[in-house]
Amino acid sequence: MCGIAGFLLRDNSAQIADVRAMCDLIRHRGPDDEGIFIDGPCGIGMRRLSIIDLSTGHQPIANEDGTVWVVFNGEIYNYQELRDDLIRKGHRFRTNSDTETLVHLYEEEGTDGLHRLRGMFAYCIWDSRKRKVLLVRDRFGKKPLYYAQTPNGFYFASELKCLRMAGVPLDLDTDALRLYFQFTYIAEPYSPFKAIRKLMPGCWLECSVDGAIKQGRYWKLPPFSEENQNGCNEAQTCEQIRELFDEAVRIRMIADVPLGAFLSGGIDSSLVVASMALQSREPVKTFSIGFEEAAYNELKYAALVAKKYKTEHHEIVVRPDSLSLIHKLVRHYDEPFADSSAIPTYIVSEFTARYVKVALSGDGGDEFFAGYPILGLVEKYAFLDRVPRPLRKLMRLTADALPYSAYGKNFLHAIGSPTALERYFNLNYVPYFLRKRMLTPKYMLPADAAFLQKMLPDNFLPEGTDIRSQLMYFEATNLLTGDFLAKVDRASMAASLEVRCPLLDHRFAEFATRIPTSWKWQNGKGKRILLEALGDRLPPELLTRPKMGFGVPIDHWFRGPLRQLVHDSLLGKSFLDRGIVSPDFVRYLLQEHDSGRRSNHHQIYALLMLELWFKNLEEPLVAESQMVPCAAPAIG
Repeated sequence: MCGIAGFLLRDNSAQIADVRAMCDLIRHRGPDDEGIFIDGPCGIGMRRLSIIDLSTGHQPIANEDGTVWVVFNGEIYNYQELRDDLIRKGHRFRTNSDTETLVHLYEEEGTDGLHRLRGMFAYCIWDSRKRKVLLVRDRFGKKPLYYAQTPNGFYFASELKCLRMAGVPLDLDTDALRLYFQFTYIAEPYSPFKAIRKLMPGCWLECSVDGAIKQGRYWKLPPFSEENQNGCNEAQTCEQIRELFDEAVRIRMIADVPLGAFLSGGIDSSLVVASMALQSREPVKTFSIGFEEAAYNELKYAALVAKKYKTEHHEIVVRPDSLSLIHKLVRHYDEPFADSSAIPTYIVSEFTARYVKVALSGDGGDEFFAGYPILGLVEKYAFLDRVPRPLRKLMRLTADALPYSAYGKNFLHAIGSPTALERYFNLNYVPYFLRKRMLTPKYMLPADAAFLQKMLPDNFLPEGTDIRSQLMYFEATNLLTGDFLAKVDRASMAASLEVRCPLLDHRFAEFATRIPTSWKWQNGKGKRILLEALGDRLPPELLTRPKMGFGVPIDHWFRGPLRQLVHDSLLGKSFLDRGIVSPDFVRYLLQEHDSGRRSNHHQIYALLMLELWFKNLEEPLVAESQMVPCAAPAIG
């Protein structure tokens, strides 16, 4: 696991110092080693967190004659199989690392070989003969990869701050900020800056020294549907789920360093731990955190799994320094990001990193097995699609006429939506009527879902797709990558911890997409077929417990330790003068939250993280070796 950065300039002026300056900003992603290679116009570098081949896996790595070089962030789980095949074809290896497989696979098959990779990755190859760089990103976007093309050259990096260091123009992208206010994260391929984009998952990009760009896609998530595309009955499907899931876990347990697992007490992380324990000779190391507030504490459920599988269990109850953590996360996320579960994700990552360098997680189960309650809510109101559109429009106009403070305003607005897809966006994300009151017109997305479909074409299935399949596809290709995987990557790498996701093994995920959605969601509950296949491995209490989000008591913090920061930030002249929000409405949001009349913590957190991001942007970049460390969470 590493962080990578580099550039391809229009002239031959690549300098080691420039690459090192970019890599110094991401030392947290790889504190064990660094490497830089310069060849005329090209400069590539990396920071390494050593996981595989600790002694000879130094990067950058070249082919036999030094004409092809790679810097790599991630893990290739089937590298040994690929290595054996490439050796049979005459390639010579100097290391035992998965990284070296990439240069020889490129020599042998070019971009046609990308479909053979199984893992999580973002990497750059410099081909000195063809005078071009190749960027590649894994299928789900577990590993980040930013890039920018400027008049001076082409730049790339694992984190956006490296491109800032390289001097890439930082003109704000208004469309990206409009997406932020819709979702509370910036959906891919956008970034907060016009000149910078994220390479889409499952895609590659080539840039030649003359600036010519060529892009392609080597994988796309198959669509969900109501059809049984696997050709198996339910019993056979359950058997396949068990086999594919256990294999996905097994290949992610390969490491030359200590390894463990996050254990939240939810279904997905518990299934991962169960599979690890059933396939391991040694006790699995598991890690859980809890909070003093009972509504945010799942430790008792995690303890049930730990006891059942006799894991080497570590847990803490934290009283975090919320002010310090907020500022640390703003620096690490590099762009406006308002999923407050990034806070506990960082805390559990920092705690876990004290014991191991690799942790397995349960990310992906909800997306591929219909685990989100919003599906039930959308299905519940599906009958409204039969209500004549003029009547629904009247309901919506009535909602718009109600004062913001009126209870039920959002609900009435949502059920009056012209389509089920638009109803989903109003129920599950920041509703249109709230954004209309909070934002100036420049930062407003239109109310209709068609505009989002135009901006984010890779995240939607064709017209006529059933609404459950459509929503699951959006969440698996947009919400998962833009929010959840970005959250886990930045938080875990801030603690120098590698996180692996067995439920996002692409073979397992492809099989899951071919299972009828009606087998996953029945009687108002999701994950039916997953639990039918694997539920016998869990304590019975987990099968009936209500779903809990992985969160922190941010609503209480905004009335307590973070109140001053919130008021100073959101009512200060610098924020209000940016022309983004209505000052009167922001004051109203804070007053309503302070009084306890209504919890506005989601909107307040989004505005706070935006303003702190602006403030961080105005400060000079500092290499991590010069930064004051964040205090560790208090342990109770």
